[in-house]
Amino acid sequence: MHIMEGFLDPIWCAVWFVLAIPFVILGAKKIIDLMRNHPEHKMTIALAGAFIFLLSSLKIPSVTGSSSHPTGTGFSVVMYGICATSFLATIVLIFQAILLAHGGLTTLGANIFSMGIAGPACGLLFWILLKKATGNVPLSMFFAALFADLFTYVVTAFQMTLNHGQSVEAFVDFMTNYAVTQIPLAIIEGILFFMFATYLIRNKPELLDITVDSFKPKKEVSA
Repeated sequence: MHIMEGFLDPIWCAVWFVLAIPFVILGAKKIIDLMRNHPEHKMTIALAGAFIFLLSSLKIPSVTGSSSHPTGTGFSVVMYGICATSFLATIVLIFQAILLAHGGLTTLGANIFSMGIAGPACGLLFWILLKKATGNVPLSMFFAALFADLFTYVVTAFQMTLNHGQSVEAFVDFMTNYAVTQIPLAIIEGILFFMFATYLIRNKPELLDITVDSFKPKKEVSA
């Protein structure tokens, strides 16, 4: 979900920018290195970015001054990690803020942190735990996408609380308002990625060999 223009005080806009920038810089470096050293990843990276753009553009207004929507970050974080996902999310968020009036430039740092960093980090945690425990890729992808979405709204509620009230009651109010739309969206997003992972297993299983918990750069063979 995106915090809209003008809903954060300048100090909090600055704080979230400072926290988000290191992840974005590292993510840009990782994406550039991957595309340079592993050109076979270009289409998959583009697909990960397309998921984020298409799903996060499905905007449902929220009474809190934000908007609810799927995030589409589950696939990206599973494939390339948190920093790379933050960079892809940044590109999407800038495009949406400028051309679609979706989110804002002053709140860009907060939106990057919630949708591109914190949410994906939670999704990645569930991916790793469930994949190790069950070995079931579609199920792991379902929960990675679901919790990447859900935790984004938890963090957004926390961000809004810091700016408006700084109390448990304010946090509960924001969470309650978001939950009405975000929980069903997270479940739907999880189902979508469950179906996509099932498709990959059946038709393109080699793509899943480069997930963040199994990807290793190719070693150069000495002459």
